[in-house]
Amino acid sequence: MSDRPEQEKGGDASGYTLDPRMAFAIRSAVEAGNPEAVDALLDPLHPADVADYLEQIGEGERSRLLAIWKGGVDGDILSELEESLREEVIDALDPQELADAVRDLESDDVVDLIEDLDDAQQDAVLDALDDADRVAVEQSLSYPEESAGRLMQREVVMAPEHWTVGAAIDFLRSEETLPEQFYHMVLVDPRLKPVGYITLGKLLGARRNVPLTDLTEDSFRTFRVDQDEEDVAYAFNQYHLISAPVVDADDRLVGVITIDDAMAVLDDEHEEDILRLAGVGEGSLTDKVIETTKRRFPWLAVNLVTAILASLVIAQFEEIIAQFVALAVLMPIVASMGGNAGTQSLTVAVRAIATKDLTGSNVWRVIRREVLVGLVNGLIFAVVMGIVGVIWFGTPILGVVIGVAMVVNLVVAGLAGTVVPVILEKMGVDPALASGAFVTTVTDVVGFFAFLGLAGVMLL
Repeated sequence: MSDRPEQEKGGDASGYTLDPRMAFAIRSAVEAGNPEAVDALLDPLHPADVADYLEQIGEGERSRLLAIWKGGVDGDILSELEESLREEVIDALDPQELADAVRDLESDDVVDLIEDLDDAQQDAVLDALDDADRVAVEQSLSYPEESAGRLMQREVVMAPEHWTVGAAIDFLRSEETLPEQFYHMVLVDPRLKPVGYITLGKLLGARRNVPLTDLTEDSFRTFRVDQDEEDVAYAFNQYHLISAPVVDADDRLVGVITIDDAMAVLDDEHEEDILRLAGVGEGSLTDKVIETTKRRFPWLAVNLVTAILASLVIAQFEEIIAQFVALAVLMPIVASMGGNAGTQSLTVAVRAIATKDLTGSNVWRVIRREVLVGLVNGLIFAVVMGIVGVIWFGTPILGVVIGVAMVVNLVVAGLAGTVVPVILEKMGVDPALASGAFVTTVTDVVGFFAFLGLAGVMLL
């Protein structure tokens, strides 16, 4: 891994951002063509802070920095970069720089680094590895994307199940190829099948003659190489795991997943859900205009279609809107309240689906709760808007119309916000990506139809 000092980089843990004066000093050193000054400024920084700086500057400035900072970019910095920017930086490195950058990375970090690169860039990284490391990485790349096999690291600390504490400690002291960080020693049988694991704290605290099997943890569980990484991350979070062995089809130990990688998957899933709920998909601030436009255009087009559907509903009530101008003033309120209520229920449902809290056993209870919440809120705001309608326009019946429409739309919003993502998830469609457009359509159409339909019946 990186030889940067671990304690004197990146500032405190309260949310570090690169000091503007430091950024200005780096920019000045690059413009002056002073590689020594660039080294002195960037080398003490944490790789994540260097990656943040590279993401925040423009493409031209980034190219000049990489050209002058020869040998400065290491594997840890590459691992921290956004995927789209990582490709650009790798292209800017010469083969020797790339080899030096990735040589000391763990196998899981190398896999994460190159799995989204194109074939030419993958070959460049693989060529930079030692033969043994290259075989391990290629084996990991042969597993399905977003699987435990891609997430695991091949470097595992294991011991035969018949060893004692003394034999294990002697082994650890004499072994020269231990991973830089590990949390458990995995016990295996003669077929290399994992049978348990021991925390380093228990291992160091026991007497030398104690059998290792007496110290195994109850939390022990294994994952298959083809198991979905989301399921792995969920298990780590659910059962408070620190690390877990990964086995092949014959139940033989092939790697280990650590908590940092599992939590990274959870973070990625949470971020992806938030972006998809907003209809922007995956992306970053470093993406080009065309890429961002292509990603956002389809959902804007879907939104246009839903808006047209709502407009068609309004068009059916042109005559009554022409007679009562107050309807045109008030109907956006009904639609807006329904849309917001639907988004609230939708967000809760999508999050619960992602965390596996919303299942077939409790789905009807959740739907009933959201409908009742919509009913209660609808009644409260119905009274408020009824009073507003009477005071504003002096027409009591108009207050009744908007009040009833408010109740109807908020109840439907609670129902749609929960039911739509559940149905989409059952159909194999990502609810975070597609639910928003459907829920908005339902609340707009129902809101306008209920409000204008009631107005047509009660005001004419």
